[in-house]
Amino acid sequence: MERFRRENRDEYHPLLLSTRERKREFKLPNKSLLMAAGAAGIGGAFQYGYNVSVINAPTQSVQNFINHTWQERYETTISEHTLTLLWSTIVSIFTLGGFCGTSIGGVLSIKYGRKGTMLGNNLLALLAALIIALSYHTGAFELLILGRFVSGLNAGIGVCVQPLYLGEIAPTALRGAMAMGTSIFITGGIFTGQVMGLKELLGNEEHWPILLSTTCIPAFLQLLILPFFPESPRYLLIDKGDDVGCRKALKQLHGAGNYDGEMEDMERERIAALGVEAKKPWELFSDRSLRLQLVSIILINAAQQLNGINAIYFYADYVFKQSGIPDERIPYATVGTGACECITALTCGMLIERLGRKVLILGGYALMSICCILFTVSLTFQESSPIVPYISMACVFAFILSFGLGPGGVTNILTTEFFTQTTRPAAYIIAGSVNWFSFFFIGMIFPFIVTGLQQYCFLVFMVICLFVGSYIFFFVPETKNKTFLQIHNEFQKKDRRKTSTIINNYALEPRTAQFTSSF
Repeated sequence: MERFRRENRDEYHPLLLSTRERKREFKLPNKSLLMAAGAAGIGGAFQYGYNVSVINAPTQSVQNFINHTWQERYETTISEHTLTLLWSTIVSIFTLGGFCGTSIGGVLSIKYGRKGTMLGNNLLALLAALIIALSYHTGAFELLILGRFVSGLNAGIGVCVQPLYLGEIAPTALRGAMAMGTSIFITGGIFTGQVMGLKELLGNEEHWPILLSTTCIPAFLQLLILPFFPESPRYLLIDKGDDVGCRKALKQLHGAGNYDGEMEDMERERIAALGVEAKKPWELFSDRSLRLQLVSIILINAAQQLNGINAIYFYADYVFKQSGIPDERIPYATVGTGACECITALTCGMLIERLGRKVLILGGYALMSICCILFTVSLTFQESSPIVPYISMACVFAFILSFGLGPGGVTNILTTEFFTQTTRPAAYIIAGSVNWFSFFFIGMIFPFIVTGLQQYCFLVFMVICLFVGSYIFFFVPETKNKTFLQIHNEFQKKDRRKTSTIINNYALEPRTAQFTSSF
C-alpha cells in the first residue's frame, strides 16, 4: 500500500488530482444494490412522505375527537380558536421534530454508522405509532402532539441518513440514479398516504387512530430486511479503516470483479482524509474551501420548500372545484397529483445519468417559472370562460411534473455530491436543517401571503425560481460521472477564479485613484 501511495501520490493528492477522467460505462445496478436501496428507503424517505400526507385525510375526525375529549374533560364546548390552535400544533409539530432529527442524524451516522443509525431510528417510528394509538384509548389528545413530534424526529433522522447511505453505496456511474431513490420514496410515501386516507380504506371516522399508527409498518419492514445488507463501504474504509469489511460490502453490493474502480476512488479519498476527523456543522462555516458548496446547498435546499410547490397543492382543491369535479371526487384527483409526482421521480431517475444534474434542475426551475406566470393569469381570469379552469388544472400538473423532474429529484443528490467523506454528514445536518426550517417557515407565512396577494403570490415564487436557477447556472458545476474529489476540485477552481477577479479589480483601484488625483 505504501508503494501504491508513493507511485501515485500526485494523482491521489486532493490538490494535484489528475484531470484524466475514467470512462465509466452505464451498467444496470446489481440486484443486491437495488434491494439495499429499497430497504433503506422504506424506513427513511418513505416515512417522511407518508407522514406529510397521511395527516390530511383524518382532519375532521381528529378535530371531532379533540372536541369530544374536551367536553368530557371540562364539561364545555371547545372554542373554535382553541381547536384550530390544537390542530395546527398537531400538524406543524412534525416539522419541529424533523428539524431536531436532522440536527442529530449526521452525528449519529458518524458514531453508529449509516446502517446502524437507520436500524435504531425505527424504534422512534414504533414509539410514535404506540403513542398515537394510546391517545385514542386514553382520551388524551396531548399524546397526538407528542406522537407527531416523535414521528418528525424519526423522519428527520431518516431523511438525513438514508440519502447519505444511498450516495455512498452506489457506484459513481449510477450515483445519480441511485440517489434518486430518496425522491422516489418521498413521493411514494406521499402517494401511499393519500391512498390510505381514502374512505374506502382507512379514511373513515372510526379508523383514524389505525391510519395514523400505520407508520409502524415501514419500520417493521426495514428492521426485517436491512440487516441482510452491509454498512456503507465508504464509512467502513474511510471512517473505520476496515479494508476487509469494505471489500466484502462492495462485493455484495456491486458484484464480484465490478468494484475495483470504486475501491480506487475510495482509497484516493481515504488518503486525502488521513489525519482529518469528521467535521462538525459549525466548522464548515469557517472553512473557506467549502464556502461555495455551503452557500449552494443552503440556497438549493431552501428553494426546494420556497419555490411554490406547497402553494400549488394549496390551490389544487380550489382548481378542481372550479373545473366541475364534485367534492366527493376531489380526494381522488388529489391522489392523481401524488401519482403524477411519483411518475416524474421515476422518470428523473432514468434521465439523470443521461442528461446530468444541472440540466434537469435548471430545466425544472425554468418550467416552474413559466407555470407560475400561466397559473397567475388563469386564476385571474378563472370565471371568464369555462375553458380557463381546465387550463389551471393543466398548470397544476405541469408544475408538479416540473418540480419532480428538477428540484424535487436532484436537490438531495447535489447535497451528497458536493462534499467528501469527512464533511458530508455535517453538510447533511445543515442542508436538512435549512430544508425543515424552510418547510416550517412557509407553513407559517404562506396563509398570510395568499391572503395578501391571492393569485399573485405565484409571482413571488416565480422570482425565487428564477433567482435560484440563475445561481445554479453560474456557480454550480455539473457533477455527473465525477468522483467526490473531482467535484471538490471543480468548486475550488470556481472559487479561485472568483477570488482572483476580486483581487484584480481591487488592485486596479489605487491606480485609478492616482490617475484621478493627478488632475
